[in-house]
Amino acid sequence: MPETQIDLTVEYLAKQELDDIKQAILNSELDTSGEIRVHLEKVCTGDVMDRAAYIFEKLGMHQTELRNGVLFYLALKNRKFAVIGDAGVNAVVPKTYWDDLNAEMINYFRENRFAEGLIYGITRTGEYLKKSFPYKKDDVNELPDDVSFGPN
Repeated sequence: MPETQIDLTVEYLAKQELDDIKQAILNSELDTSGEIRVHLEKVCTGDVMDRAAYIFEKLGMHQTELRNGVLFYLALKNRKFAVIGDAGVNAVVPKTYWDDLNAEMINYFRENRFAEGLIYGITRTGEYLKKSFPYKKDDVNELPDDVSFGPN
């Protein structure tokens, strides 16, 4: 296990919680061609949206065929998070979708229930994605489902 993952697992999330997050991603992607990723770091020193956009690109999420990727970014120590969607997703979600989802997820994070908050957001987003990006027989999982970890 990489050092950052070990640090985050010991300090903030149990291994079972990481497994539960991955399972939520797998479950949410069953009915959609949309792609969901989670990226965790200890701290975000700058603007959280800039950092999330950087990670989004670094993970290649902008390269899906339908531009239907969604990233859940969370800096655990300083409690910064962002949820961002690619152009295809942003074209179909209501303007308030991301703000509403963030407001709902923050209630979990305030109580240090990071895994539950992520699972809630992932599940809700998967339900929305299946409306606009339904699963097709020839659908290919374009991005890994594992949680990724930052350098700090």
